[in-house]
Amino acid sequence: MAINRSWNDNLPVSAFRVSARVVKSASLLLVLALSACASDSLYKLNLMPAPDIYDEGSVNPFTDKHPMESMPYRGVLYATDRAPVTENTKDSKELHYQNKRGHLIRTGIAHMQLGEEKMTWEEARRISLLKNRTDKYPMQVTRIEELGLVDTSVSRAFMDLADLPEDLGRGGRELVRLVNKKLAMSKHKHVYIYVHGYKVNFDNPMLVSVELWHFLGYEGAFIAYAWPSTPKLTAYAKDIETAAYSARYLRKLIEYLAANSDASRIHIVGYSAGTRVVINTLSQLALQNSHLNRARIARKLRVGQVILVGSDFDRSTFAGFIEDGMLKVPEHLSIYMSANDKALRMSRWVFDRGRLGQMFADGELQPGVERFMRQRNEISFINVSNAEASGTGNGHAYFRQSPWVSSDVLMTLMYGLPPGQRGLVRSDANPIWTFPEDYIARLRQALGVANPALAVDSRQDTNSKAADKP
Repeated sequence: MAINRSWNDNLPVSAFRVSARVVKSASLLLVLALSACASDSLYKLNLMPAPDIYDEGSVNPFTDKHPMESMPYRGVLYATDRAPVTENTKDSKELHYQNKRGHLIRTGIAHMQLGEEKMTWEEARRISLLKNRTDKYPMQVTRIEELGLVDTSVSRAFMDLADLPEDLGRGGRELVRLVNKKLAMSKHKHVYIYVHGYKVNFDNPMLVSVELWHFLGYEGAFIAYAWPSTPKLTAYAKDIETAAYSARYLRKLIEYLAANSDASRIHIVGYSAGTRVVINTLSQLALQNSHLNRARIARKLRVGQVILVGSDFDRSTFAGFIEDGMLKVPEHLSIYMSANDKALRMSRWVFDRGRLGQMFADGELQPGVERFMRQRNEISFINVSNAEASGTGNGHAYFRQSPWVSSDVLMTLMYGLPPGQRGLVRSDANPIWTFPEDYIARLRQALGVANPALAVDSRQDTNSKAADKP
């Protein structure tokens, strides 16, 4: 008796597993193609919307003078473990550094331009604060000026020192010299480090860093950290592995700044796959200093606010790092989460593991996790799902696209206020902080308490508007 079989009846079970993996990988690439980790152009990025906290002029991050005129360097500082472009490796798609591992930390200055043509400071300040811009204002790197190497990143066991510059420490010394000169001009002696996401080239973190620094009023010193991600859809797995590799070099940079600069705080903002670099760095620092208590680690490393946005990191691995003492390193750790993040939704499906930056589903939050969130003051979980414009695009780049989230991130970096003191709320039923409908009004009031000068300015602005009315 003949038996009718479908075409797949004779295939081994392993074929179905391979097929499922292929489908998952293809689906992931499709979603990541829409990801906001990369800009529309490899070498340009349009200026982000103005944070709502600056609307109506009640809070103004800028001085009356052009900040670049008195700055000890024109542009934004960078550190990278990418390989440099040389005559032998020159490629029209790689202008400054290759999308390959360099096995060293190189430092320098990236010089920037806002707009298609050179703008005056007044124009740049006015345009950046416009609430509803109709035109796009692209930023681009015009040139870079490499300072040299950080000697503590050199492997004397595996590298041929004859192939390296004679002065191995020049890049580190020059970076610290410029950082210290800038800190001497600043109200707060803070250093900010931005760590980018997947699928971008060297220029992207320079552009994001300079716009974040712009909206911080050019306070402190900002460093763009460019790890060797690859601007290709097929490089996702490669970039994930490289993110773990680059954590050692970010650790070396933080240790060098803490040991040699005048920074009172070193703040870190990690985005998307870049949070893998940051989290692994914090874990390494914690394990290396496990013999010290939290206060002594703070004096030694001076790590302040650490902000993780759209974190594509395994929740269970993160919990293990916390068990190993990771929270002893930063002054405060803020984790922004979203239910609208389509990139992390697909990432969860592919890995079959919850992502750190993905909002918990109803009933998913376990009692032990909920208890931890309420009891530990050094870590905050923040739900951005209801924040203005947080779902723009694929909902992954909300720290730039949402004027509420950018306000919260920037004011956290600027003032270090905990969530409840900057307008966020949470209920007895849920330990995760959320954005209320009157968030911006709450934030303005909170800043008036933290900095009375802002409250005075706000009242003067309100009185001035009332006097102008007929």
